[in-house]
Amino acid sequence: MGNSFGCSASGERLVSAARDGDLIEAKMLLECNPCLAKYSTFGGLNSPLHFAAAKGHKEIVALLLENGGDVNSRNYCGQTALMQACRYGHWEVVQTLLLFRCNVTRSDYLSGRTALHFAAVSGHARCIRLVVADFVPSAPYEAINAQTDSDRGDGTDVKNKYDQSALSKFVNKAADGGITGLHMAALNGYFDCVQLLLDLHANVSAVTCHYGTSMDLIGAGSTPLHYAACGGNLKCCQVLLARGASRITLNCNGWLPIDVARMWGRHWLEPLLAPDSNLIVPTFPSSIYLSLPLSSVLNIARECGLQSSTTSSDDTDVCAVCLERACSVAAEGCGHELCVKCALYLCSTCNIPSELVGPPGSIPCPLCRYGIISFNKLPGSPPKENKLHISLGLCNPCMLPSRDPDCQSPVRTPEIRKNRVASVSSDLLCPVTCSPFPSVAIPLCTCNDGPCPSFEPREVETQDQSPHRSQAMSMDQEKMDGSRLQRTSCSSMFWGRRSCSREHQCNSEINA
Repeated sequence: MGNSFGCSASGERLVSAARDGDLIEAKMLLECNPCLAKYSTFGGLNSPLHFAAAKGHKEIVALLLENGGDVNSRNYCGQTALMQACRYGHWEVVQTLLLFRCNVTRSDYLSGRTALHFAAVSGHARCIRLVVADFVPSAPYEAINAQTDSDRGDGTDVKNKYDQSALSKFVNKAADGGITGLHMAALNGYFDCVQLLLDLHANVSAVTCHYGTSMDLIGAGSTPLHYAACGGNLKCCQVLLARGASRITLNCNGWLPIDVARMWGRHWLEPLLAPDSNLIVPTFPSSIYLSLPLSSVLNIARECGLQSSTTSSDDTDVCAVCLERACSVAAEGCGHELCVKCALYLCSTCNIPSELVGPPGSIPCPLCRYGIISFNKLPGSPPKENKLHISLGLCNPCMLPSRDPDCQSPVRTPEIRKNRVASVSSDLLCPVTCSPFPSVAIPLCTCNDGPCPSFEPREVETQDQSPHRSQAMSMDQEKMDGSRLQRTSCSSMFWGRRSCSREHQCNSEINA
């Protein structure tokens, strides 16, 4: 919608404004034609919302959504604006998208990655905290206080009395090849993400599978500990072992985690990963990125909005943090009142250990340092005003026969798709041999005992055929081939499969 010749020029102007963060230009274009918020490019089908989310322009994201932009719109790869924001770590954009009730469980068409996978593979713990906010309800203080007596103190049973099936299912949702967010965070050595995912009931024994993956250098049946051994981060291995990971689990190649560590030159992990190791594994507290009151204040912000009107009346309490907006929420327990915007930012940014103030996941009050686990809406808080969108009749899509909003097509049911959808042509689908995570940065190989083990038959054939090359080959081509062979390492072999052209096309549009 919005790709007709009548509005393509204005749509491209809005795309440029969304990419460059030009709020004035975006406002002017949307005032003239609000339908431009649903524009999408011809190549990658990226909407202006995708561009603004990928670049971190939260004001333009809110402006597009207020003017009728689809918060769950997909591009050519099936990726939403939430996935783009989690890919680049723009947590404020993630917060804005959640306020407009985006769908966090959607998967892309290429490899079944959710927004949680994109955040975990890049190490953005704040984005993970926000993405799972709706799955961790803010419990009453009495229930949490009664539960702390029975907790083990390691943060793994933060909310045992509540149904964790939805949270566990979402956190452990596997992408192509059985890869979970915990696998990718452990591979790249993001300790904060690994610790947070474990506190959110991530399965430490989840294994990868044979189909649809290019991870054959580690092998199918690998646990997050195998991936942490490949990445080489000591703290990630320690926290996995402390939460129940096994040193003696064999993958389908018959490798233990210590074998993977030796293969990739992570010799400093051998004393810890040895099956008969006597090293004492340290205990880790709960993650500093847990946030119990985030769900409650997020629901209040959805109902009341963030921009509360400031009144000059003497009987109206002004927020003691920003001194601008009227108080609309109260912290349960201490009773201190804040505006909903300050409360939401407090829950989204706080990373103070909760053991100092209260139960795991509590947020310290900025006024008295009391542990907050929930916020309550103050009586008299005005509901959020819904903006009415008036579309002009100058754009060609506006002149098409309008569809009755009451009779919706059954195709638009909000069901969650697994990996691919039937509506996409088979010739457009990426083959299963494409790398699920082509943008992952794995630490360089540190093999000191010789060259890295080669698992690529292509390069052996290249070396065997090199004496039979034609004498007419140019010197530039020979230099290019030589430099490619010299740069081959464990990292390039692990992720050296051919990249998906569809995702490259979508990302090159955004990053142009």
